[in-house]
Amino acid sequence: MSGRVLVGVKRVIDYAVKIRVKPDNKGVVTDGVKHSMNPFCEIAVEEAVKMKEKKLIKEVVAVSCGPQQAQETIRTALAMGADRGIHVEVSGKDYETLGPLQVSKIMAALAKKEEAQLIILGKQAIDDDCNQTGQMTAALLDWPQGTFASEVSLEGDKIKVVREVDGGLETIKINTPAVLTADLRLNTPRYATLPNIMKAKKKKIANVKPADLGVDMTSRLEVLRVDEPPQRLAGVKVETVDDLVGKLKETGKI
Repeated sequence: MSGRVLVGVKRVIDYAVKIRVKPDNKGVVTDGVKHSMNPFCEIAVEEAVKMKEKKLIKEVVAVSCGPQQAQETIRTALAMGADRGIHVEVSGKDYETLGPLQVSKIMAALAKKEEAQLIILGKQAIDDDCNQTGQMTAALLDWPQGTFASEVSLEGDKIKVVREVDGGLETIKINTPAVLTADLRLNTPRYATLPNIMKAKKKKIANVKPADLGVDMTSRLEVLRVDEPPQRLAGVKVETVDDLVGKLKETGKI
């Protein structure tokens, strides 16, 4: 396979930031909060760049959906080695309700437009933990899918994927074009070096809107309320097994 790879890169609140719920309980606070690329998307970018370095593919295109700030995330992918970017501009109410289905439609439309042979996505995003975009994209395109990939190797027009499943590891072989989703152990993403960060500033980022791709952004989900998890109560130390049994009886556990 020597075609083009699309890689999804999502802008999320940085993993080190403490999440705060909005006073109206309609979402989380994002203004003035540090954002970065979703860690699983970094793994997806790294895998695509490694394929290009091995001359298995000819081009890596980073795609992000969101407001103007999403271009920062694309620049990070370009600094890691992607060749060019596509920013699908989504803002306002559409961005607030942007979900896996809408992103899947966008990725599927771009795959057809760009004549991509492979789509690589992170298995999930750390903000919503949906784990749906890769599967939905494959379904919309009617392409084979290799999800939760911990090892990927190209063998002609086929892809061998080692998947992380509940019972251990599963090895499958799928035809191309295909959709892959990256799991944590697929690779260790590289750090973008200063020279590559400077080069990334000169790489092209195309700007498109969902309407240009014929994608309907209407959401079928409504978020009713967002709440912080309940405070965990402090534990109690007991000296003996009898004390433990007594405490469990008091609380109605046994």
